Amino acid sequence: MFLRHAVCAGRSSCLSTAHYANAVRHFSRSAAVAIKQMPPRPKVDEAEIEEAFLKGSGPGGQKINKTSSAVQLKHLPTGIVIKSQETRSRTQNRKMARLLLAEKLEEMEKGPESRRAVKAEVAKKRKASKTKKAKRKYKKLDGEEEGDEGEAGEKESEGAVDNHGSGPDSSDAKQ
Repeated sequence: MFLRHAVCAGRSSCLSTAHYANAVRHFSRSAAVAIKQMPPRPKVDEAEIEEAFLKGSGPGGQKINKTSSAVQLKHLPTGIVIKSQETRSRTQNRKMARLLLAEKLEEMEKGPESRRAVKAEVAKKRKASKTKKAKRKYKKLDGEEEGDEGEAGEKESEGAVDNHGSGPDSSDAKQ
């Protein structure tokens, strides 16, 4: 008889695929609670955009320099100009330019509450946490090494004191 929904047959620790289909997996409890909802992606009205296709420049050789795959967008109400030449594909560059323009407009409008600013703040906090953790780790390692050296130095000095007092050259032995 064939078990259709069993992930691994005969093991009591395994669960069926039906269980996994409805479950949400969280690898740590703090991450599931701490994640804030990101602001929605910004949109730009197509009527407010003037689009031009330009010949690319820079690395990429003849393929970049001869084709008009670079995209330049101008937002008419604000006068912001965005140029995108990320790839050799015109369609991908159009999408990228629109995304950059929308992010820039949202950042001007919302300031620190914009999606880009929120992402930058999250990245800044992660970096600060990593550096703090690294400093703590190396501080702890330095403390252990100094502790080991200190103990070794104490043992050597104790041995030296013992040798001076009980050797054949000591003043007690001469008398």
